[in-house]
Amino acid sequence: MIIVQEGTTVFETLQKCLAEGIPCVLCTVVASDGSTPAEPGSKMAVLPEGSITGTVGGGIGEYRVLQKARELLSEGPKTLLMDIDLNNREAAEEGAVCGGSMKVFLERLIPTPEVVIFGGGHVGKAILKTACFLGWRGVLWDDREEFAALPEQCRSQARSLCCPLEEVFSQGLKLHGNSFVLIATRGHALDAEAVRLLEKEPARYLGMIGSRNKIRSVREQLLKEGVASEHLDRIHQPVGLPINAQTPEEIALSVMAEMVGFLREAPLEELRKGWGSQVITPKQNRAPEA
Repeated sequence: MIIVQEGTTVFETLQKCLAEGIPCVLCTVVASDGSTPAEPGSKMAVLPEGSITGTVGGGIGEYRVLQKARELLSEGPKTLLMDIDLNNREAAEEGAVCGGSMKVFLERLIPTPEVVIFGGGHVGKAILKTACFLGWRGVLWDDREEFAALPEQCRSQARSLCCPLEEVFSQGLKLHGNSFVLIATRGHALDAEAVRLLEKEPARYLGMIGSRNKIRSVREQLLKEGVASEHLDRIHQPVGLPINAQTPEEIALSVMAEMVGFLREAPLEELRKGWGSQVITPKQNRAPEA
């Protein structure tokens, strides 16, 4: 849930929502006729929990827009043009006294996916480059300065975090329902530490690079330490689609293909059948509740 401070503008609210991976609806009065409560250009932002910033006139007209915006957040088209008639009998019975009519354009805004990579080695950076090429945002973490450095082509879309792993959230990392998290650190112990750290964090996708033996070892260790099996079960392991990738760039292609497929709700289990039985096969392509 996002908290909107009093005095926040519509565009500030939209910017904050999209930065935190929260979809929202922008409602704009595009035409009006007669004695309507809002002029063309009036705007309102509607958030998933129903809170609003701005106004399209208040009253029954705004109520109708709010109800339709909530529908757009859950299903249906990304855009909608509403005709609001405040002259008819139904509007009068519901207390509309202004009269007139207006058209309101509703647009559902979807956050850009963000890939969060734990580990700035050759594979991690190749994945970050591929994600940025696809237009995604990115975060690269490593506790070694030279490995946390961003590739030049990613600097406008990504940011780096160089700190001890346990400080990553206090240093500004915030995961949300549009975060695609990949664990690709330099060793088993650090991979396990990252998995443990993410246990109660929201993310749309969690994946870990490594051989099946490594993944089995990490899983067994974490189960013994009390990490919930439900958390481990939502991690894609081994990550990526089966294209016999060998180079860092080919591995990046495999991993990003899986992430895009997850985002677009492609039949990943069918696509991965070439690998046979998986260590972990997540059940669905939905983000856990934050």
